[in-house]
Amino acid sequence: MSGPECCENPPKLSSGSSGGEAGHVQQLGGFSCYISGPPHSTLALLLVSDVFGYEAPKLRKLADKVAAAGFYVVVPDFLRGDPHVANDVRPLELWIKDHGPDQGFEDAKPVIEALKSKGVTKIGAVGFCWGAKVVVELAKYAYIQAAVLLHPSFVAVDDMHAVKVPISILGAEIDKRSPPELVMQFEMALNAKPEVDAFVKIFPGVAHGWSVRYKDEDEVAVKSAEEAHQDMLGWFEKHLK
Repeated sequence: MSGPECCENPPKLSSGSSGGEAGHVQQLGGFSCYISGPPHSTLALLLVSDVFGYEAPKLRKLADKVAAAGFYVVVPDFLRGDPHVANDVRPLELWIKDHGPDQGFEDAKPVIEALKSKGVTKIGAVGFCWGAKVVVELAKYAYIQAAVLLHPSFVAVDDMHAVKVPISILGAEIDKRSPPELVMQFEMALNAKPEVDAFVKIFPGVAHGWSVRYKDEDEVAVKSAEEAHQDMLGWFEKHLK
């Protein structure tokens, strides 16, 4: 179920601040979380990482970007300090056995409860690759009020039949994990549920993982990533504000 696409162009992780981050790391719901945005906002966004975890600089940069729109943004360490390391002695197929998305779904519940206890009234969740399966599970039980999946992994058409909240799926044209054909099946399943608002889009010329693992020198990928970020933000402004 896993493949090399999940591991291409890995980020350089740093446990400390890069110096350009607007947020900070603190404990929430029993997990270390990168947190950015106004602390008293009643609108929160949960960003669930890919296999490289919550320390990825571009993921934190995106958290700061959406936080600037007024959201309290939380990026939890659902990988518990054990992100996948490219070229590690433990290949992804073994690593994933210790980090199933089902565990991420369970781990998200206390973080959501912690957000509610601090006065948050609406929560959106974004899942990248591995994290997309976590988020679609949350969307089945209405733990959240809106969802966005970016280049999802482990997500199946059957998942779409169970979604209960507005959901947007942003896919890549060059993606063996969730190829355009599969994303179109997601769209068909969602279209059969008129009670659930849905938006599906395929970004041409980009590969799996591009929205948070784009190469800075790749102008097409950078532009597409920025477009995806705006689509994501627009979705939450529509459904949470």
